[in-house]
Amino acid sequence: MAILNPTASGSRTSAKSSKKRSFIEGQRLAKQKSYERQAKKKTIKLRELAVFTQQLAAMLDAGLPLVSALEALEDQTASPVFRVIIRNVRADVSAGTSFSKACSAYPRAFPNLFVSMAEAGEASGGLAEILEKTASYFEDSVKLTGEVKSALMYPAAVILLAIALVNVLLIFVIPQFATMFSDFGEELPAPTKMLIAISEFLRNYIFYIIPAMIAAFFGIKMFIKTPKGRVVKDNVIIRFPIFGQLNQKINLSRFCRTYAILMRSGVPILQTLDIVAKASNNVFVERSCKKITKHVSAGGQVSEILSEDAYFPPMVKHMAKAGERVGNVDGMLLKVSDFYDSEIRALVSGLTSLMEPLLICFLGIVIGGIVISMFLPIFKMSTVVG
Repeated sequence: MAILNPTASGSRTSAKSSKKRSFIEGQRLAKQKSYERQAKKKTIKLRELAVFTQQLAAMLDAGLPLVSALEALEDQTASPVFRVIIRNVRADVSAGTSFSKACSAYPRAFPNLFVSMAEAGEASGGLAEILEKTASYFEDSVKLTGEVKSALMYPAAVILLAIALVNVLLIFVIPQFATMFSDFGEELPAPTKMLIAISEFLRNYIFYIIPAMIAAFFGIKMFIKTPKGRVVKDNVIIRFPIFGQLNQKINLSRFCRTYAILMRSGVPILQTLDIVAKASNNVFVERSCKKITKHVSAGGQVSEILSEDAYFPPMVKHMAKAGERVGNVDGMLLKVSDFYDSEIRALVSGLTSLMEPLLICFLGIVIGGIVISMFLPIFKMSTVVG
């Protein structure tokens, strides 16, 4: 009988355990390197950035040093890529770099607005207060965007469901009726013939239509990222009856609030206009900001350009002019932004209430039209038999 060597068995187990640990460690290092590569390219969601800014402002206000606050936020951040970004920012700050400059190395994570506000806070010695204002701005933007998206989600889901249902009827159900109608020997009604023709077209070309639609979607998406595409997109959106008005109010609210919070935080006006233009993501606002920058550089007033711009309603022009007279442009524009936010919420609420009956009517007409077109030959046959 063979005698087992416990020492050899233990060494084999130890070797396997060591290999397993080294494999796990290698996987962890590979993931860490991947996160570090993504750090420069990663776009941080505004909601996550708002939470980070709010927590950082609270820690600084409580008297915690900036490096310690960043270390605490690094430990509790859920996103591994954002954790790497915070770690790198903390390392730069520990090495003597200013917080705003350290954040500017990651433009995808920290937008120009955040960096400029941090720079203004460092210059004034009130970084915690400035970051608190920035966090409030981000939270208001996230809340407003969420309300608009949630209001549009229901009609979008219903329309997609209707498209899927209609395609199922046309591709799988209508051909069964068409086979049955071919034995009638009678002339089919025009709506029925048209529906059968559409069904045959979809069945024959569905494998070409789907790739073409996907290619068109990505093509349009790439086109609207170009300068010419952005101009076309914004000109098309502004012409929509209700959504154009909603989009304009959102852009005006963002313009007024961003301008006001930057000016109130001590950011120079030319830098403010540059940040507002980039944050707007709208060609009309960008053009206006460029005109205002040239006019202000020549010694003019902001209200003088706004009064000539057709994109800005009279209320914005009058409030800006009144703010310049009393030396409180930022306060006046904040009131304008609050007014537009309330109008946006009212418009979204009304749109949601109006959309439900409209969608029900739309579905009734589409589905009902298909059903009636299919039963028209049956009604005609029963009349002939009668």
